[in-house]
Amino acid sequence: MARRTRTRTRFWDPSGRRYGIPTYPRKKTPTHLRTLRQLAAEGLRPGGQEPQAQVLWCSRVPGPPRVRAEYLYDVRLALPKRTPSRRTRATRANARTCTECLGHNLPLHLGVCPDCAEEAAA
Repeated sequence: MARRTRTRTRFWDPSGRRYGIPTYPRKKTPTHLRTLRQLAAEGLRPGGQEPQAQVLWCSRVPGPPRVRAEYLYDVRLALPKRTPSRRTRATRANARTCTECLGHNLPLHLGVCPDCAEEAAA
């Protein structure tokens, strides 16, 4: 006796007619589409492309059933992740340095370190 597999056809819309974007149920996506997390794990980023498709599923959280979505991006159009340059890291370090005493404890709302702010107020 052949085993029957149950397929969720509610979210099967590869043409995008029903949902406006190609839609697939979980574990039924084409191999060239990845989620943001999957792209990040491979060292990639979407690179400005719009979502190419989506995955829909029903949440199992107690209460009324909710439909959840996750967008998919084409791995063939993805670009490598950007790495911060040395200049960027140095700029971030200097942005938190007090201009008066060169201390590294700079709250953003004061603009200078607390010690210099007290001296200026006195």
